[in-house]
Amino acid sequence: MKRRELLKAKQRIIIKVGTALITYEDGKINLIALEKLARVIAGLQNEGREIILVTSGAVGTGMGILNLNTKPENVVEKQALASVGQAALLRMYETFFKEYNQIIGQVLLTRDGIEDPVRRRNAKNTIERLLEMDVTPVINENDAISTEEIEFGDNDMLSVLVAELINADLLIILTTTDGVFTDDPKQNRDARQVSTVLKARDDLKDIVANGKSNLGSGGMRSKIEAAELGRKKNIDVVIADGTEANVIQDILDGEKHGTFFVSQTTNQQSME
Repeated sequence: MKRRELLKAKQRIIIKVGTALITYEDGKINLIALEKLARVIAGLQNEGREIILVTSGAVGTGMGILNLNTKPENVVEKQALASVGQAALLRMYETFFKEYNQIIGQVLLTRDGIEDPVRRRNAKNTIERLLEMDVTPVINENDAISTEEIEFGDNDMLSVLVAELINADLLIILTTTDGVFTDDPKQNRDARQVSTVLKARDDLKDIVANGKSNLGSGGMRSKIEAAELGRKKNIDVVIADGTEANVIQDILDGEKHGTFFVSQTTNQQSME
């Protein structure tokens, strides 16, 4: 069986969306994108799949609400913006998910909440219970209190650590390009897409991974690092273009989208 066809059977799925997908460059919320995301996730829930949403965008949304043009460097200012933005972002998610009869539950995490044994167990139990109650967990880093000592760095890494925490079958990292390319395809027309990664050392040796949005904290390099970590932890990861209308459903139908970081288990199953 082809590797991508094995994605059809995935049941517990984490979908990670970046700031650039759900906000505009000025920080205003992209309502069309949020509505589409809620519709797709609600549909997958109705199929009987368990979906966990990891979302960025709190700081960017806060900037939009307060009409700031540049992201502050000061930690306290970023924390304040996250506090303002997180509230607005969650309200929008709640509004759109409610249209499709889906309840959401907010989970804000810091790195010590994943690493400390007691807090790790509590986080896992909360997410597991939300899924049992048919509630969609909406997870973000708790930027309003995060400091360098307890932050994840970006939500790409958060998403893979959550995937490990709850034994997810698949992590889909949505961005604004169709996966990993040898160079930035917006700048270099000769850039080639990397469709499949079995070993990053071999399959990604020729890539140049730079660039990120004005409001985001990650970039392609952080997505690659997170995806490779997920692959090593035996989690299938797909990095794909979230601006494509049906990309999530297409991935789960086994169609070729983005870059597939193949776990050892899936690679072995494809050979049977």
